[in-house]
Amino acid sequence: MTNRRILVVDDHEIVRAGLRAALGGLDWVGRCVGAGNCRDAVELARRYEPHLALIDLYVGAESGLDICKALLQVDPTMRVLLMSGAGRTTPAVARAAGAFGFVLKDWPIATLMESLRLASGGQPIFTKLDDRPGGNVLTPRERDVLQQLSRGLTNPEVASVLNLSRHTVKQHTSALYRKLGVRNRAEAASRAQQLGLAI
Repeated sequence: MTNRRILVVDDHEIVRAGLRAALGGLDWVGRCVGAGNCRDAVELARRYEPHLALIDLYVGAESGLDICKALLQVDPTMRVLLMSGAGRTTPAVARAAGAFGFVLKDWPIATLMESLRLASGGQPIFTKLDDRPGGNVLTPRERDVLQQLSRGLTNPEVASVLNLSRHTVKQHTSALYRKLGVRNRAEAASRAQQLGLAI
């Protein structure tokens, strides 16, 4: 899988430029082009026949879901990933639009790039923890700890609620930070919200 052509659709020029720069440095990417609206995206899709498109969920006033459908009318074999930093959609809605996955802008860049590589190779990517690339699957107990962290509980409080030792909670918390690509409890709680695991 080499020389893959990627189309990035986002209304923010700096986001397009950053993603194109990151993708351009990967050995499996042959060309990366960017569009800021549906019309330009369709034109570039016809011109370059991208294998993969990465579309923001909201492109200005336009819906990423609608742009996804428009691109798939140009080429039904194109794999389209929806992307967002602010909004969410469900896997069912994304699939209904024909999307091959849904990723978050605030994922670590290495995780995002790996997601695109996997999608380009045929693996659907959605923002469920059990679909995260790179073997970052959370165990049921880690999910329990994450849910308690999202409530603002301290490690001793989590230990009490889940009937675990403080040392065990600390181990689970460290594993969560690593797997989710976050640095602290606040970021972990935010990621839990994004992934629908907060309670």
